[in-house]
Amino acid sequence: MISVPKLKHSATTNFFLIAGPCAIEGEAIAMEIAERVGEITDKLGIPYIFKGSYRKANRSRVDSFTGIGDEKALEILAKVGQRFDLPTTTDIHAEPEAALAAQYVDVLQIPAFLCRQTDLLIAAAQTGKVVNIKKGQFLSPEAMAFARQKVLDSGNDQVWLTERGVTFGYTDLVVDFRGIPVMRAMGSPVIMDCTHSLQQPNQTTGVTGGKPALIETIARAAIAVGADGLFMETHPDPASAKSDAANMLPLDRLESILTRLLRIRAAIQD
Repeated sequence: MISVPKLKHSATTNFFLIAGPCAIEGEAIAMEIAERVGEITDKLGIPYIFKGSYRKANRSRVDSFTGIGDEKALEILAKVGQRFDLPTTTDIHAEPEAALAAQYVDVLQIPAFLCRQTDLLIAAAQTGKVVNIKKGQFLSPEAMAFARQKVLDSGNDQVWLTERGVTFGYTDLVVDFRGIPVMRAMGSPVIMDCTHSLQQPNQTTGVTGGKPALIETIARAAIAVGADGLFMETHPDPASAKSDAANMLPLDRLESILTRLLRIRAAIQD
């Protein structure tokens, strides 16, 4: 099982969950989401890591929401971890951000577009934190062995790999579920990003679209082929979210979906 400070239910054989809003919009909404997801995962015995981006660096338009301020958002992430005794994660985009974010969170996430950036991977590895590398939309699963090796060669063996779909044409993504066992065979836990894999990027409006109604479909298939963890962005009112509104799962649907996914997990372990 994965090893992260403050991770509850780690002795179970359940998948683990990384979930939270796309971006930290403010303290109240972050606390609401963390509290509710924490209650659900405690009830179901699912190890849970709270996720929130302290800054969104990759946006389609210059007027898109990027954050409420780095220090302010990172402090909210730290407060979430302290208040609910949860591990937390956020993404980083450049080498100096690794040491900064590592002061506040337990897992550093490398965005898919940056998964080949050697200096970024080394900087993340050198913090001693878990490094979760999202597979680029442009890479084969086999190619992630090289990104993973950069972290290992930097003296950090705490590496996770996340599948998030492959670019299909100009405005869509598809998921090749063969990639999950391929990456698991490398020796690292593999996570399925059930929200970003349903994005429809490069829309003419400059606002990314998505198909959130298929989140459970992606999650079911991922669990069936052996994914160790799931990544889901969730929000009480996705339509009002300041980032990735078209992709997030309504928070009130999370418990029922996770309950059904646990049945699949139990079935494949029989």
